[in-house]
Amino acid sequence: MSVIEEERVRGAVFKDINAEDEDQQPTVIESLCMNCYENGSTRLLLTKIPFFKEIIISSFTCPHCNWSNTEIQSAGRIQEQGVLYTLQVKTKEDMNREVVKSDSASTRIPQLDFEIPAFTQKGSLSTIEGLLDRAVAGLEQDQPVRKATDPAVAEKIEEFIERLKKLKEVEEEFTLIIDDPSGNSFIENPFVPQKDTALTVTHYKRTPEHNAVLGIETDEEEDSEKPSNDIDTMRNEVLVFNTNCPECNAPANTNMKLVQIPHFKEVIIMATNCDSCGHRTNEVKSGGATEELGTRITLHLTDPSDMSRDLLKSETCSVLIPELEFEIGMAALGGKFTTLEGLLTDIKDLIVSKNPFLCGDSSTADRAEKLELFGQKIDKIIAGEMDVHIILDDPAGNSYLQNVYAPEPDPEMRIEKYTRTFEQNEDLGLNDMKTEGYTEK
Repeated sequence: MSVIEEERVRGAVFKDINAEDEDQQPTVIESLCMNCYENGSTRLLLTKIPFFKEIIISSFTCPHCNWSNTEIQSAGRIQEQGVLYTLQVKTKEDMNREVVKSDSASTRIPQLDFEIPAFTQKGSLSTIEGLLDRAVAGLEQDQPVRKATDPAVAEKIEEFIERLKKLKEVEEEFTLIIDDPSGNSFIENPFVPQKDTALTVTHYKRTPEHNAVLGIETDEEEDSEKPSNDIDTMRNEVLVFNTNCPECNAPANTNMKLVQIPHFKEVIIMATNCDSCGHRTNEVKSGGATEELGTRITLHLTDPSDMSRDLLKSETCSVLIPELEFEIGMAALGGKFTTLEGLLTDIKDLIVSKNPFLCGDSSTADRAEKLELFGQKIDKIIAGEMDVHIILDDPAGNSYLQNVYAPEPDPEMRIEKYTRTFEQNEDLGLNDMKTEGYTEK
């Protein structure tokens, strides 16, 4: 909806108060009285304040206990800026000025060191005198209890109430300040469209604290919350960067997150989801350096619940299943952060489901039967029907298998540290790596 259309609709709903307009009548709703719990009536009126904005006035009356209550709600948007009204009350005529006070507005009278904080009262449509009467009524509400429990405090409050009542006589000038960060409060200017010399209106830019209280967020705050490049931010944010899908080469986004694995180390998880072809992939990179020793983890599968163990397989890790005489090299599956069941499923998909030599003319009956039997054995391992060992052999020492008994040792899992061979260091590119004195000739 365009701005012009929106204003036309709002103008048809919110009309100026006019006694001769028969169509502008309050809406009456039967409501529960919160004083006697009988049914009363709530009247709602949608109207506009001249030279200001739209408001919703509600008035409740109960015929059973004669309790009544009036409230006002702003029907407009939260304004671009907050507003600060400063009124010098000099005459009794000033006490009759109409005042719109929203929920988010605070009211102060510096001469009495008196303040009504924001969100402690409902919004109201009243006068300056009505604001003072409402403040007096609020202070007098619990006076009988105070006089019985703490007479000294009750006496001081009684003195303060008398000072508030004297303000209505305007024997001395005083200052009334209404500060509303939402910009939806208003003090009447009786001289409009001329300038009111006693009233100062100041518009200001809200602080982030004001926006937080109002439940809004500005574009500047969103920009300021963008993650920076420091390591602490990476731990708490999901970073997104543009890439291409490895399947269809269409533009895609890759999400990256630095994750701390309990009882292990930090790793970087990267996930790509292509909206064009639906391809999804995830990859794990080690967040630390290559360890001084390689790591070999051997797990004896004794229960189907072992399939739910978390597992981190780095790019340099090989997977072995001795009972199946199976071994897959370090680069075959890439880095993964998954469960043991997820790893076995990926192995089955790679060897059986996605094997290009099982399709078309390149397929032979013997090979297909052999791989199908291998897939069935993997299914039995996942179901807990085969007694096997899973070995993760990582010469870089950056792989991990969850110990469900942590911090106690796992009786079914053995972790060995070993010195890498020359060939393993060669595969990792460590033999030709010089970290000290590399600037020397």
